[in-house]
Amino acid sequence: MSNSSSITEFLLLAFADTRQLQLLHFWLFLGIYLAALLGNGLIITAVACDHRLHTPMYFFLLNLSILDLGSISTTVPKSMANSLWDSRAISYSGCTAQVFFFVFFITLEYCVLTIMAYDRYVAICKPLHYGTLLGSRACVCMAAAAWASGFLYAVLHTANTFSLPLCKGNAVDQFFCEIPQILKLSCSCSYLREVGLLVLSACLVFGCFVFILFSYVQIFRAVLRISSEQGRHKALSTCLPHLAVVSLFIGTAVFAYLKPSSTSSPSLDLVVAVLYSVVPPAVNPLLYSMRNQEIKDALWNMMNSPGCCWPSLLMAPLLPNVTQRSAEPFLQSCYLPRQSLSYVISEHSSTLGTGFWMNLYWTA
Repeated sequence: MSNSSSITEFLLLAFADTRQLQLLHFWLFLGIYLAALLGNGLIITAVACDHRLHTPMYFFLLNLSILDLGSISTTVPKSMANSLWDSRAISYSGCTAQVFFFVFFITLEYCVLTIMAYDRYVAICKPLHYGTLLGSRACVCMAAAAWASGFLYAVLHTANTFSLPLCKGNAVDQFFCEIPQILKLSCSCSYLREVGLLVLSACLVFGCFVFILFSYVQIFRAVLRISSEQGRHKALSTCLPHLAVVSLFIGTAVFAYLKPSSTSSPSLDLVVAVLYSVVPPAVNPLLYSMRNQEIKDALWNMMNSPGCCWPSLLMAPLLPNVTQRSAEPFLQSCYLPRQSLSYVISEHSSTLGTGFWMNLYWTA
């Protein structure tokens, strides 16, 4: 009988037994990993360098890209190294770190996706209050709350999981250290604590899902009330990428954890884990750039521009409120009729100026 104190390493599930398939897995994961690095890196650089993207929507997209890089870097490099060197081992501390960072990044990504749904709801359904509800201070506070929640959540799950006595060996039936697979190694009824925590987590996830669903019901109702076809198309073009990312993220995760146990097998669990942990970080940049002309324009301008502006992005939340002049392009992006712009700016200048950093460096 072994316990957690005597376990110095875990054995991860191998993708293949033959050397040729191991190398194939290595090159496949390398391609996916490089695609994720390139795609998310381009989005991060574009948002940082293009002052037209210094808006709440792209601020949260920047956070999402950072989280995608973090989540895929937590699992894929170790799996690639094991396939390259024909190994299955991961140290106890390495497994602990992998559980912590994976839970941290996945939790935080879901929080950011929920905030992004709220951002789209306010932008389309309450455009005149956008500057008040999603000013620089509000954005920073929501992002900080999401990061803090993800950290505390990851600490709680990691500490609870690795405090359990493990007496059923050290073979993890997954290509990375995953909490449900580690719980299978526990021989104590105390694992029910972690199961209870997972149930509570599922309730919170469901609550966020209901919020996202409610937001999009209101968004689609507002879009249908837009008279011009161009306005409807512009509104949907800012929402569909986020909706596709949310569907991919939630759909694969739900299938991974809620599929019937009768259909579960190591091979199926492996494929499903790849779908929800590896595919989304690589596909998300593509989903956001395909229908987003602003991202395409920013990338094109970035390739033709000699410099960048990281300091301006980092200092943006600390800068004073923008002027009425900089509010006009934002109001145009909210699908308001052009003839009403001067009236709205004159009547709501004080509201628009409160914590408002849309088009922060916009000039004529």
